[in-house]
Amino acid sequence: MREVLQARAVRLGERAATREEAIARCGQVLVEIGAVAQPDVAAMLERERSISTYVGEGVAIPHGTSKEHVTRDAICVLRFPDGIDWDGEHVVVCVGIAARGDGHVALLAELAEILLDPERARALREATDVDAVMKEFT
Repeated sequence: MREVLQARAVRLGERAATREEAIARCGQVLVEIGAVAQPDVAAMLERERSISTYVGEGVAIPHGTSKEHVTRDAICVLRFPDGIDWDGEHVVVCVGIAARGDGHVALLAELAEILLDPERARALREATDVDAVMKEFT
């Protein structure tokens, strides 16, 4: 997991008024780190319109459905301290996913392990420094 999450892709003081803004922000971070091309941001928003990416424990996992604009497997972790209304759910953390091929399967499995452990899920939601987030994904 260390190779897909870089410290520069962890942002802990984000703000968004809507889930669309939060998804766009995740997509932009993935663009900034060179994991996806700009058109993938629209694909992430389109994916959310078809089915919610909320997974529980205050976490959503925005991702696109097309692989054509993904240049490498990567994730970003964005924390929204004020939270976001995610179609009736309260989201504090978005884990944006860029995956070529089936790379997302391992990423989702690792994230599931974190979310199934109440202490690790809480640590992710309440993280105030990048190292704390990086530790959860090792």
